[in-house]
Amino acid sequence: MAGAGIAALAAGAVTFQTANASEVPAGAAPRTLSVQAAGNLASTLLQDLGGDAAGTYYDAKSKSLVVNVLDETAAETVESAGAKARVVANSLADLKSARTTLTQDATIPGTSWVTDPVSNKVVVTADRTVSKAEWAKLTEVAEGLGATVELKRTQAEFKPFVAGGDAITGNGGRCSLGFNVTKGGEPHFLTAGHCTEGISTWSDSSGNVIGENAASSFPDDDFGLVKYTADVAHPSEVNLYDGSSQPISGAAEATVGMQVTRSGSTTQVHSGTVTGLDATVNYGNGDIVNGLIQTDVCAEPGDSGGSLFSGDKAVGLTSGGSGDCTSGGTTFFQPVTEALSATGTQIG
Repeated sequence: MAGAGIAALAAGAVTFQTANASEVPAGAAPRTLSVQAAGNLASTLLQDLGGDAAGTYYDAKSKSLVVNVLDETAAETVESAGAKARVVANSLADLKSARTTLTQDATIPGTSWVTDPVSNKVVVTADRTVSKAEWAKLTEVAEGLGATVELKRTQAEFKPFVAGGDAITGNGGRCSLGFNVTKGGEPHFLTAGHCTEGISTWSDSSGNVIGENAASSFPDDDFGLVKYTADVAHPSEVNLYDGSSQPISGAAEATVGMQVTRSGSTTQVHSGTVTGLDATVNYGNGDIVNGLIQTDVCAEPGDSGGSLFSGDKAVGLTSGGSGDCTSGGTTFFQPVTEALSATGTQIG
């Protein structure tokens, strides 16, 4: 179950063509919004704009929603709603088509790709296990996709972070508890699916058995559900490792630009930003996981399954990634909202 971290993305990434993005001349000043309010506004605007929308993200510095659009008419709609508009070259359909081509022609172990609304591209990353021949193939596919793709190289290896909040153990492996949930009024907890695929009975850090697997999904998704079998406290909160905890009142969808915090049993508490959504990561051995949240929050082996949250809202479960908490890195998370829906559970 032990998995090594991987090095941070190398500097000097290869960009095949720069997206033609430009700021729309300032009209009404964009509204100051919380992350949650920006997410709600984004959902409304994406429905109103349809095919004229090309992605959204939250600008934490100005506390405003940025919406990519394809023309000035759509930009006026965005600005009249209180968001900031950017006219970009690539539509969401263009980026989706690029991802489809990558799936068909460049499914190589040790790679990931994510739709990045800030660059208006699909960012493809290859780790150190990708051979020269495979890199050449990636390059050829990326060049064929032109301005829709940006290709990067990382110095080490994509792996799940096996070894969360509080430590949970079993069969010689260690992961982290994500969030306490209920199902039919009975207490359960969520963790990573690559953990529950290898371990079925779970103990706390003292070795006391606390639960048995109730559901597991890996690969494609990365979540597992464990039912408590012991009479132990199971509050809806996250351990902050400073003698305090963060109450969790519900779940929220991630937004690019959202400030988030991760708690895990190896490296404890670290914070950062959501940098991409709907990421695909190929961990190798046929383990391809889709629909992940990409962040610049660090993590290490043993943090798997741990809590990603924003304020009092649950956001994700630690899956895997690159780097460590000394040099930094990229970490991917299973969206909590999907795990809740699939398992029929709720926070609290």
